[in-house]
Amino acid sequence: MMNVQEAYNLWSKSYDSDDNLTRDLDAQITRRLLAEWHGRVLLELGCGTGKNSAFLAEIAPQLYALDFSEGMLAHAQRRITAAHVTFGMADVTQAWPVANQRIDLVVANLILEHVADLGHIFAEANRCLAANGRFFISELHPFKQYLGTKARFEQGEDGRTEIIAYTHHISEFIESAAVHGLRLEQFNEWWHENDAHKPPRLVSFLFQKVG
Repeated sequence: MMNVQEAYNLWSKSYDSDDNLTRDLDAQITRRLLAEWHGRVLLELGCGTGKNSAFLAEIAPQLYALDFSEGMLAHAQRRITAAHVTFGMADVTQAWPVANQRIDLVVANLILEHVADLGHIFAEANRCLAANGRFFISELHPFKQYLGTKARFEQGEDGRTEIIAYTHHISEFIESAAVHGLRLEQFNEWWHENDAHKPPRLVSFLFQKVG
């Protein structure tokens, strides 16, 4: 199984054009849930090709968008050239290149299945969030993971490539957030219109920094 960085560098060539109901549903719910957000500085973790960055740039006076795939970032930078958007390469499993209490909203879409330690993610979110800042997460639902679903893509004649993934139960998100000073504000489960009579495809959380 290919490591995450190598896989997303390869996938960047076709990510936007591939049929991907999970990607499309994620974009829909992100716009639906964050359309009324008002704040100053937004941090996007795992921006990829900029699939959500264009929308986030509309609602944020200042957007920092991070990814650790050079291929994905190249697509995002070509797509979005606004002066108030700053792209950077970073591994979210390490210390984030963000000052303490600098961010009003952290957004993470479809990346945490590739992260083994959620505790680090919530600890860094707490560190960089301003007072009462929020952390929005949209992820593949663990129910789908229990059935064997994980991020994957086709490589032409080379066949299907699966990417290293970790299953995080819903309770793990909520409990880990609480340990690191983030209170659950909103929880939702989501189905694509083609998902009738199937388990939910995505889960989303909105946490607020306590104190």
